Amino acid sequence: MPKQELALQLLAELQDALVMELMVTIPYIIKSIKRAKMRERLRVAVQKKGRLYDNSMELFNKIGIKVEFSSKSNLLCHSINAPIDFLFVRDDDIPTLVNGNVCDFGIVGENVLEEYLLSIKNTTKKNDIIKTKKLGFGYCRLSIAVPNDASDDISTLKNTRIATSYPHLVQKFSDENNLNLDPLSISGSVEIAPNLQMSSSICDLVSTGRTLEENNLKEIHTIMKSQAILIRSNESFGAELEEYYQLLLRRIEGVKHAQERKYIMFHIDKNAVDTITHILPGHEGQTIMPIYGDTKVAIHLVTKEGVFWGTLEKLKAAGASSILVLPIEKMLE
Repeated sequence: MPKQELALQLLAELQDALVMELMVTIPYIIKSIKRAKMRERLRVAVQKKGRLYDNSMELFNKIGIKVEFSSKSNLLCHSINAPIDFLFVRDDDIPTLVNGNVCDFGIVGENVLEEYLLSIKNTTKKNDIIKTKKLGFGYCRLSIAVPNDASDDISTLKNTRIATSYPHLVQKFSDENNLNLDPLSISGSVEIAPNLQMSSSICDLVSTGRTLEENNLKEIHTIMKSQAILIRSNESFGAELEEYYQLLLRRIEGVKHAQERKYIMFHIDKNAVDTITHILPGHEGQTIMPIYGDTKVAIHLVTKEGVFWGTLEKLKAAGASSILVLPIEKMLE
């Protein structure tokens, strides 16, 4: 082969190799550039409507994050006092967005997260999601329900069809219990399936159970209990944003602590102090202040556990007066 042709062939092969290398490398470069730009602000994924939306935005309000809404239809909004952008999406898109590093963190139900993680198991998709913190709202359960006249024994469901919006969780439950269920995936209105002879049972989220009653269904087994959870991407945010994210976590923990505690104040005779403080559940030490010109003292304390009417009546019977129970808005320990 002439040297010129050989040189041209080698050049062509080198060019092809270079193109292939660029095709592999460029997406990573673009991704790095995009992430570098995003490092100026955090991006959070939140459900766009419903109770989880309401609870999530209430939480951000309590930790001091203000959001600017230019219209109700906005899917992307910005905080006016923090380096955070809000992306409002369907709840089942939130794990995908966090796992794909489109969003840095998000608030989602545990049921949605577990369904997503099962869906990518044994696939080429990598799990880059970190479960950060349970948030104490959005409580529900994923349960199996059957018509009212059906058996309560889950073994009777063997080899039957079950309608659900959570096919992977149902399949896992079926495999663990050797039921050989046939999950019928339905996006919504799952409870109507048995009435239409589409399935023998359903697996759906239950909160109060009223929807089941309205459709002549009864709950027979709970697959999992769920609440809202904070998730984040495994990818680094950068030093400054990571520090700010940790600040958010401390504030969230402060709100949770405040919700779980009450501030109690009352007056009591000095001689009854030791007796009466044992009545209060989970108290963390008390502040005792003398009342001017009186044999009584004022006691202030924070209690971890619930303070019910029965507790207050016991305090009253033991001689306490001017009893006040106050909510705590914020608390840092």
